[in-house]
Amino acid sequence: MPAVPTPVKDHRIVLGRLAVVVTVLAATAYTVIVVRREIVNGTIRELRKMLEAGVYVTVVVFLTLSALAYLTTRLGNFYRVSRHHRVARAELDLHFSSSTETLTVLIPSYREDARVVFQTMLSAAIQEFPYMRVVLLIDDPPQPTDPQHVEMLEAARRLPEEVDALLALPREMTARALHDLENALRDREPNEQDMLMVAAQYSSAASWFGEVAGTFRRGDHAEQFLATEVLGRLQRELDATAHAIVDACLEEVQLSADNLRRLMQRLTWIFRCELTSFERKQYASLSSDPNKAMNLNSYLGLMGGTYRRSRGQRGTVLEAVPHGGPHDLEIPAPDYVLTLDADSVLLPEYCLRLVHVLAQPGSERIAVIQTPYSAFPGSSTRLERLAGASTDLQHIVHQGMGYYNATFWVGANAVIRYQALADIEQFEIVDGRQERRYVADRTVIEDTESSIEMALAGWSLENYPERLSYSATPPDFGSLVVQRRRWANGGLIIMPKLFALVRQQSRQGVRGRVMETFLRLNYLASIAWATAGLMLLLAYPFDDRLLSPLVVAAALPYFLAQAADLRSCGYKRTDALRIYGFNLLLLPVNLAGVLKSINQAVTGRKTAFARTPKVRSRTTAPLSMVTVPYLLVALSVWVVVRDIRNADYQHAVFAGLNASLCFYAIVAFVGVRDSVVDIGVNLYHLFTKPADAAPARRRPRRKHARVQTPVTRDWRQVLELGPSADLQRTIPPSPEAKLEVPGRVR
Repeated sequence: MPAVPTPVKDHRIVLGRLAVVVTVLAATAYTVIVVRREIVNGTIRELRKMLEAGVYVTVVVFLTLSALAYLTTRLGNFYRVSRHHRVARAELDLHFSSSTETLTVLIPSYREDARVVFQTMLSAAIQEFPYMRVVLLIDDPPQPTDPQHVEMLEAARRLPEEVDALLALPREMTARALHDLENALRDREPNEQDMLMVAAQYSSAASWFGEVAGTFRRGDHAEQFLATEVLGRLQRELDATAHAIVDACLEEVQLSADNLRRLMQRLTWIFRCELTSFERKQYASLSSDPNKAMNLNSYLGLMGGTYRRSRGQRGTVLEAVPHGGPHDLEIPAPDYVLTLDADSVLLPEYCLRLVHVLAQPGSERIAVIQTPYSAFPGSSTRLERLAGASTDLQHIVHQGMGYYNATFWVGANAVIRYQALADIEQFEIVDGRQERRYVADRTVIEDTESSIEMALAGWSLENYPERLSYSATPPDFGSLVVQRRRWANGGLIIMPKLFALVRQQSRQGVRGRVMETFLRLNYLASIAWATAGLMLLLAYPFDDRLLSPLVVAAALPYFLAQAADLRSCGYKRTDALRIYGFNLLLLPVNLAGVLKSINQAVTGRKTAFARTPKVRSRTTAPLSMVTVPYLLVALSVWVVVRDIRNADYQHAVFAGLNASLCFYAIVAFVGVRDSVVDIGVNLYHLFTKPADAAPARRRPRRKHARVQTPVTRDWRQVLELGPSADLQRTIPPSPEAKLEVPGRVR
């Protein structure tokens, strides 16, 4: 899919509006008819039927609300895509050529596959940003005893040096070339040799990226994506820029000194980056809570200070010292912080374009800007492909939520204004030491809760309407269980803060935020009510009279719209049915997450943070998550038999469809063989191994990704708009940013 989405055709917008209207009318008509027939006209003798009708209508209404949330957000996405135009590349170069804005990239990591983290660090390090630091926040225990964990920790510690060593040669060459160019242009105007020198530097850098990309092309689909869409994209764009400069020379056009400097500066930005790592668990003065939020908070709390290591009663501590005093560690405070998951990859202009938005007049109160991540193409397993499809649908949903001011921070990647973090800073005394909290750690969905806290503090969040970030989706059912159970946990706990936000907006006289409140409420609670509703529909024998064609009419637009969106994202329309079966498979996973939320709300005890395994092998799923889907299939089959005996044929069709799709999901996405293996491994560990024994893993299958062919354009368009710009979707540069052509080259 292109980074800049193509405008949505008018007929899709019309059909999208029609889908909303049909859903509302059908659901309203059904509710009125059933309530009037079963409840208003009911008698005390029919109390059970009245209660059944009330429960059934309630379930239908809540499921319809979730469908409406999807339909309205996709409309919002359509509107945003149609209005979005890219800023020209020359405009970006003009802004950042005189900018002193700094950016720190934070990559939390806990016992990750070093190759996976290397890709993430490399994609961050080659961002085209003038002043940037990349910090790997290693959260492994500093003194492991397991040989495998020792090896993983040592590999993680070497990563900053390995990425830095890889970039060292082109960094030195481009810096020297920029220095020579500036010296040459100090006393004279540029000539043809200067232009050809800059073109040669671009060509050399393009060749370097081609060589590095070749080392990743034989890997899995994530490595191939890095090779083709990050390294390969830079290779193609730099090569196109080199050819554009040469074409300008052939036409005897002379670029101005400022234009040449900006072109050469752009090249140095790609390789100029400071890489380092930090391990909070080495210091007794920092939090050791086992979650990503406190890993981030520990480092964020140190920003802007200098520190000296010393020995305390509990171990090594960091003591703050005045600036200029003798110190062991200095952590600068940046203008912006980019949080990036260890299995995510950024396209080359991610930081440049998002920070440019934050720097514009009128954007001073935007705290977070992001591009909701998409899934890597070329998935290695069928489960990963369907999980990726749901991820790409969520990209549409998040972009649409931005249209209604209901944006939530998605923790995989986001640029955060450091001032906003300081504004929501909280202090807490834990074990006699003061801990600073910026990212909420009360729940395991820290990004969602922090979004509400920023809104309460008067900040806004923005989704940039392009696809500039990609992230891995779990390749096997065990990893997926860990991820989705965490996602389902915490939304109910955050709802009181949402209500506080609504009350605050009401006191401030903010009107017209009904859609914002509805979408935020759906985002936090829909997993809970959808899971409970589907479980109830599957298990309870509701009266066949409650089924109606109006229910089908209310649900049909949602599935048709989802099928159309899947097709536009490169999947099959029939994947809408597979995703339904996929969601049935996840019912026990979501239920477990919701129950953990309720347990935390009742007991007040935090739920332990479970990190999604970011490794290249298969993870064993918990026993209950493997067996419950089989029980759901058995229950649905029993319901089919019972309904046929009772002549409830409509409900029998519904139960039969659920049984078929759920069984398909088990076979296609878990695998009968793998589920049997998981059951055996769980039973073996249950009776012979400790609970924290290492899970069994298996390497997934691999596929290959496609390579896109670049489009050749005029040299002036390449230099002004950018090598990969969509001419119809890019704003022409301002007069100050346009290429200055004083005359012919000499």
